[in-house]
Amino acid sequence: MKGLRLWLARNNGALFAFVLFVAMFSVYVVKNGVGLKIGLVTAVANKGVLLALVAMAQTLPILTSGLDLSVGMIFVLTNCLASVLLDGPPWLVAAGIVAVLLSGVACGAVNGALVVYGRLQPIIATLATGAVYYGLALIVRPVPGGSIEPAFARALTTQVFGVVPTTLVILLGVVLVVWVPFQLSTTGRGCYAIGSSASAAYMTGIAVRRSRLAAYMLGGLLAAIGGLLLTAMTLSGNASASSGGTYTLSSIAAVVIGGTSLMGGVGGALGSIFGAFVLRAVSDLLFVFDIEPLVQPFIQGLILLGAVSLGAIRVLRAPNRLDFLGVGR
Repeated sequence: MKGLRLWLARNNGALFAFVLFVAMFSVYVVKNGVGLKIGLVTAVANKGVLLALVAMAQTLPILTSGLDLSVGMIFVLTNCLASVLLDGPPWLVAAGIVAVLLSGVACGAVNGALVVYGRLQPIIATLATGAVYYGLALIVRPVPGGSIEPAFARALTTQVFGVVPTTLVILLGVVLVVWVPFQLSTTGRGCYAIGSSASAAYMTGIAVRRSRLAAYMLGGLLAAIGGLLLTAMTLSGNASASSGGTYTLSSIAAVVIGGTSLMGGVGGALGSIFGAFVLRAVSDLLFVFDIEPLVQPFIQGLILLGAVSLGAIRVLRAPNRLDFLGVGR
């Protein structure tokens, strides 16, 4: 019983985001007049998975008490790179995929190096690198365009066996193959320890620098996977600063809605994923209820403020970090 209570205490943010998404999606299905069609589910999944990957990328630095303001720009940069590299014979497309993913890792490594070895504040370092990555995106793709192998794009954006959206399968694969092994590794556990107390983590022998650097590098990889999927969905690249900024801010909101603490040390990918889908559901509901476009940002802001405030109440009520984690209850 105590174990269940502890599990609920650690995952109540993710459970809250999941229940909220199910409720909002149910209203959307009833209201849209189309019903639960596979095309509708695929469209919702495709939009949600993009933000979910960027939110996962944001989760890692936040767990270490950091923040990455460049994840949206890495997302945009890799989208532009993919629109140049993913066209041609299969071997060339495969090489392009590897190059795009490595570029995301490299961007994350630069961020991590500035924070770990340059000792810069994460918010300042990643704000600067985000501008650099956006500049590179403009160099690669000065105007929207490019192309991608059609068969590859279809494989990523349709359904598996005509039922399950491929993007959801990819997201599940990323969680199982990338996130879970990292979370269970010594380096991953080090990220949680650093977020709880960097000095205590250092005193217990945790490789603080390695864990922080790995968090930013893996974040870059996840953002790059999102950039690949965006290219497959749009069949082009677009160096849009507004798109990168929107994804960065939305990723932070998704992380908080999903129960990850901005103080670090608490949370995970599952909550961030559901938080991302909640944000996408908000946009869909505003559309089906015919809300005026000029009013939509105001309503979205109120909804986000309410959702984030619910998560903040839990932090404010906890007298110390152990209570926040559910330890000792």
